[in-house]
Amino acid sequence: MPRRFSSADPDFWARVEAYFTVPRATEDDVRGAVENIISDVRARGDAAVREYTQRFDGFHLQEDDFRLSDAEIDAAADKCEPDVREALAVAAGRIQSFHRKQLPEPESYTDDAGVILGARWTPIDAVGIYVPGGQAAYPSSVLMNAIPASVASVPRIAMMAPMPDGILNPDVMAAVRLAGITEVFPVGGAQAVAALAYGTDSVIPVNKIVGPGNAYVAEAKRQVFGQVGIDMIAGPSEILVVADGHNDPTWIAADLLSQAEHDADAQSILITDDAVFAETVVEAIDDLLTTLPRADVARQSWQSNGAVIVVDQIGDAVSLVDLIAPEHLELALAEPQDFADRVRNAGAIFLGRHTPEAIGDYVAGPNHVLPTSRSARFSSGLNVLDFMKRTTLVTCDAESLNKIGPSAVTLARAEGLDAHGLSVSIRLDAKDSDSGAGA
Repeated sequence: MPRRFSSADPDFWARVEAYFTVPRATEDDVRGAVENIISDVRARGDAAVREYTQRFDGFHLQEDDFRLSDAEIDAAADKCEPDVREALAVAAGRIQSFHRKQLPEPESYTDDAGVILGARWTPIDAVGIYVPGGQAAYPSSVLMNAIPASVASVPRIAMMAPMPDGILNPDVMAAVRLAGITEVFPVGGAQAVAALAYGTDSVIPVNKIVGPGNAYVAEAKRQVFGQVGIDMIAGPSEILVVADGHNDPTWIAADLLSQAEHDADAQSILITDDAVFAETVVEAIDDLLTTLPRADVARQSWQSNGAVIVVDQIGDAVSLVDLIAPEHLELALAEPQDFADRVRNAGAIFLGRHTPEAIGDYVAGPNHVLPTSRSARFSSGLNVLDFMKRTTLVTCDAESLNKIGPSAVTLARAEGLDAHGLSVSIRLDAKDSDSGAGA
């Protein structure tokens, strides 16, 4: 059964902190296995990738370049059902529109000393996106990971996705065609991350890797960080619903199960000020679990990681939200804005009774790749800036250097870095500043 907490209990905060600050993911010993896979891919390239794909996904990659051809992608995408294709187009359009508004402007100004300062933004040269595909197909993840990169004008976007038995999912391939992806490889797991990071004969290495995956993928991203950039180490999915007693309990039950059905380590939390309502939601969850195709997964998640928290007043829940720092925060309240304004730690916030979190997974527009495992305390969801680099620009002339240079010389000497100071002082009061000649 889900954990129960009440703010009336004398040890309430101690119990809450003890429960919600402990990682939920199963502590599998994957580090060594991932180290071996990465080392093998670095040493043997395509041959290693083929062997792992055969072992884990049950098919042998073609012997030459195992990148999917345009014809293969098109043939699979053509099998996508018209209604799914239309829905993907709606989602792609909304995601693109939202992310276009994140594009930064270059900066340039002259300060009081006459120094010209500024910054410019340039896209990363090559990005790899990882799309999960073991237990289910996720075309929405294709759109969410690739479209911000495309909006940022990344010229090369390579996708890795496991395709068990070598079967190309039509919905995923249709999403590929909408998302601006330039290369697709039917490869998953740590071997996919290693190939993107270090390259093989078939895979040109990238500069950054984004996208969620299982424990092996997450560990692989951790290990290749530094060789390439990464977006985040994604953990199990989370939802926290703050709801008063005026909601339909079945609606809230469905919202909680929308994340529980992801995997057994996912977490669904209800915070309410109505104990009777809380019990009706729990009952509604039990009823819905008799109807869902993924009921076994959702039930295990709910029973192992679910939580119901009853507070005296809804306003008291803000501090709980900030402690938990959920990936998804749903505010099923009549007036949610004031509550949202006071929250500091949440990946994404969904306001009002008619804004289920699931709308954000598909068509709302903001990205559904969000910080998990309390990392919303210090990080943000995937966005266009994740695919761009900011370079600062400084321009001094002789006059402005003479104004600010002496302070630089003083600080350099204080730090014992005389060559630093000399590189500035040698230019101060120069007679021929245009030619660079010294006094």
